[in-house]
Amino acid sequence: MRVIEGGGQRRQDEPLVSRDAVARVLMEAGVDLLLRRISTARAAEIERKVDRVLDLFDRVDAAPLLMPVLQRHLDELEALMRETRQVRAPARRGG
Repeated sequence: MRVIEGGGQRRQDEPLVSRDAVARVLMEAGVDLLLRRISTARAAEIERKVDRVLDLFDRVDAAPLLMPVLQRHLDELEALMRETRQVRAPARRGG
């Protein structure tokens, strides 16, 4: 395991432009699920969308014409995450 410097500070919401950024969305959802800030259904939906996006990243490498499809799915995942962050925001302030 590798230690990542960051001082425990929450990272600003980043645009989903890379596989790494998409993977961080999955980790964020996992943490939110463990802390019971989101439902299992929402976490499953995020996981499903992340899996689809990661698959599309691989497919775009072989067929760049699929980039518009990947972008549409990235936009949908970003929208879901914005909604998720708004849903969980009140719980964070109260803690």
